[in-house]
Amino acid sequence: VADIDDVTAVDFDALAGAAKKGSFAVAVDAGDLAAVRDGLLAAGVEPGTAVGVTGDGTGETQYTTTSTVDSFVAAALGFTGRVVLTVGADVAERDKLSWWENRPLYGWKVLVPRTKEQAGAMSARLRAYGAIPCEVPTIAVEPPRTPAQMERAVKGLVDGRYAWVVFTSVNAVRAVWEKFAEHGLDARHFGGVKIACIGEATADAVRAFGIQPELIPAGDQSSEGLLAEFSPHDEILDPVGRVLLPRADIATETLAAGLIERGWEVDDVTAYRTVRAAPPPAEIRDAIKSGGFDAVLFTSSSTVRNLVGIAGKPHARTVVAVIGPKTAETATEFGLRVDVQPQHASVPDLVEALASYAVELREKLAAMPAKQRRGSKVQGPTALRFR
Repeated sequence: VADIDDVTAVDFDALAGAAKKGSFAVAVDAGDLAAVRDGLLAAGVEPGTAVGVTGDGTGETQYTTTSTVDSFVAAALGFTGRVVLTVGADVAERDKLSWWENRPLYGWKVLVPRTKEQAGAMSARLRAYGAIPCEVPTIAVEPPRTPAQMERAVKGLVDGRYAWVVFTSVNAVRAVWEKFAEHGLDARHFGGVKIACIGEATADAVRAFGIQPELIPAGDQSSEGLLAEFSPHDEILDPVGRVLLPRADIATETLAAGLIERGWEVDDVTAYRTVRAAPPPAEIRDAIKSGGFDAVLFTSSSTVRNLVGIAGKPHARTVVAVIGPKTAETATEFGLRVDVQPQHASVPDLVEALASYAVELREKLAAMPAKQRRGSKVQGPTALRFR
């Protein structure tokens, strides 16, 4: 790519020769496009020669418009700064080679309402699909108001009081391990205790400490899914009949009640508290309510409740993606339309499901007549590219 700073010094005859032989690419200021067009036409380049103009090259908002030498200035209206001008036959190959702009979520502004510690992995996956994530913490994780319950639970683990520990979230795993660290304990003190986890992310957090969980639901990653596979207590096979359930202060009773129904004694312990985060800046709140985000990803019921509480309800045109059935239920209760829900409740599957949804939108729009596309209310930034 030749970098042009002074259009008056350009050898347009040489560029015209390159265009006749194949193609060429130059980087110019958007304000100089008209001068480049005039120079190319004066040098004998055919008016109908294909041209591609790319703005914000390799950036999150890179965008390319294709036209011809006699019309590319009008087609690039609104481009600012440096742009790359590609002229010649190779422009026709753009659809095959333009992998950057053809990523499923390219250009989508996606709201990520998670804690700062948990948002990074999701945002990285979204960027890989071409999205522009905006992290808005809706909850903060804090220790329980009184540590007595957790102190007794840790002592019980060391003393062999529990047959099982059931972890329902990454935060629960962290809370227990932080308490272990306070007492100088490590994974060896889980000897003889079985571990059950809801969700692969939770299981990965346990594995990070050198322990392989005995039970992860094969199907629904929820309290119901775990209960469906959790064996009833057997007095002969299970001489220790107690389960430790370290959870958030706002956890539902479904899991504890289900374990009790299966004959287990349950120590339902508050391992951490979830508190509502501070409201985001005014411009973020306005974007949420006015449709400035193309999608929002909810990973728990609390993220739904807290986002609506601190920032308002997402606009109807925003795609709502939820990680599982409980989160979907909460979103519906708040009047949100659920568009995307993966079969498997995990962050990777949630992001992949949103990407698949975006592809379906693109295909749906591509099948529409041009006039119908312009008036379409189909969600997603792909709709804008057909205007």
